[in-house]
Amino acid sequence: MTPSVDTREGTGQRYLEAIRGRLAGLIGWRWAAALGGLGVMAAMALPPVYFLVLLVPAFTGLLWIVEESPGVARSFFSGWGFGFGFSAAGLSWIGSAFFVDAPQYGWMAPIAISGMAAGMGLFTGAATALSRLVFEKKPMTTVGRVIVFSAMWILMEWVRGWAFTGFPWNLIGTVWVVSDSMIQLAAVTGVYGLSLLTVAAAAMPAVLADHGSLPPPRRSWVSVLAVFAVIGAVWVGGQIRLANAPFKAVPGVHLRLVQPNIPQALKWRRELRRSHVQKQLKFSLAPALAGSGSTPLKPPTHIIWAETSVPYILANTPGLSQVLAAAVPPGGLMIFGAPRASPAGVTPRQLWNSLQAIDDKGRVKGTYDKHHLVPFGEYVPFRDILPIEKLTAGRQDFSPGPGIRTLAFDGLPPVSPLICYEVIFSGNVVDAENRPQWLLNLTNDAWFGQSFGPYQHFAAARLRAVEEGLPLVRVANTGISGGIDGYGRTIRRLGLGQEGVIDSPLPAALDDRTMYSRFGGWILALMMIFALAGGILLTPNENDMR
Repeated sequence: MTPSVDTREGTGQRYLEAIRGRLAGLIGWRWAAALGGLGVMAAMALPPVYFLVLLVPAFTGLLWIVEESPGVARSFFSGWGFGFGFSAAGLSWIGSAFFVDAPQYGWMAPIAISGMAAGMGLFTGAATALSRLVFEKKPMTTVGRVIVFSAMWILMEWVRGWAFTGFPWNLIGTVWVVSDSMIQLAAVTGVYGLSLLTVAAAAMPAVLADHGSLPPPRRSWVSVLAVFAVIGAVWVGGQIRLANAPFKAVPGVHLRLVQPNIPQALKWRRELRRSHVQKQLKFSLAPALAGSGSTPLKPPTHIIWAETSVPYILANTPGLSQVLAAAVPPGGLMIFGAPRASPAGVTPRQLWNSLQAIDDKGRVKGTYDKHHLVPFGEYVPFRDILPIEKLTAGRQDFSPGPGIRTLAFDGLPPVSPLICYEVIFSGNVVDAENRPQWLLNLTNDAWFGQSFGPYQHFAAARLRAVEEGLPLVRVANTGISGGIDGYGRTIRRLGLGQEGVIDSPLPAALDDRTMYSRFGGWILALMMIFALAGGILLTPNENDMR
């Protein structure tokens, strides 16, 4: 017997069924445009826009299309179209890098954006194809399909983190950095748990369009409300966690973060390099002031500059160490980014994108070489066959460093250095055998101008802090620089396109390691297994059928 339904409820259901039918009936360019448009809608939830409500029509519409697609291949291309739109919008800032030297590289911008979007779309396509394969193999309710779809999404987000050197940028869980409370879940599940919850919540309204094995309307609403209740519970849990998390600082450490805001087009000009260094020295030696510029603070003990902030090879530039040492606090250090080369006479000659630290005598006290290099930015893959040069200055490719390291610096807790986008790799930012007490991210986002890219980069850094329960200090040439505690809270911040300094304490590491820092891989695997199993077990019964 068909259960009675409220007239208004039934009208709304018929309206949703009509939308589902329209989407399912699209072909040709209309089908492609709809999928790309849904992907763009989802991208509008990313930093710094945070239009989270658009996730609901985006993922609900995608699931409807996949459910109605005539086979796995069609489902793959549906997901690919969605992923293309999502990445083209969310990664459009990549084009800015090519306009730094517009005469030489500007023509490549649309090719780079389209190529990146096409590549990222492969992972989304794989998620939808795998989802459809499971749908075909096992009958299940729409709630079950939502859960399976969510599991496949985070599976491919994880694959995207290491395949083809990895690029886990704009994982969908990143949308929750808009709320300090919501991101506390990352301490348990990592960003992937947030992604699972996000996709499930955004796609669950699909159950409201009654079709085939879908439950009656009232039960459908229960499913939708249940998943949003979970979001509410996560927020409440985060509120409670933060309410019992007073700020703690490392005693005796006072950092000065220098943000010179040097445009990328000017950064490596030979006649300006000296003035760039002098500008940063001036900032380093300025009186210690709070962010308001009115409250005196203790003098800095350590000075930190951004990635490649020193546009010279230190060992090959006589007298440079002493010039820099003049700005080093007595007994302290200056930490900065600079290119580093193999000693003269050593072949083959190598070049590294490095972090270096010097004391007040100009002596090098520590070095870290970036190991996760940016393809086409720091090296050209398949150089023998590709007739292009890398975007960064100089013709020689950078060499990768040995990997993640924990460095011990005078007067500082042990630190894990991360250069540029090394900070975006969840679960891969610390040496597990020699665990640090804080994270240091030096970057140069000047390549991307006043775009969404630096905001997304900063958001990823905040998530790493929560996952590891470690404070993170970020110094960026043009912003966003800041200090972040182990709960992901921004303690100090200097915005995009500003110049100046941040004088900040160093937040202390959390007393206890997070679950994700201990068992990250196992937690991800268990989330996948339970989600898939739970979705598959939600099979329709006779009362669910029309």
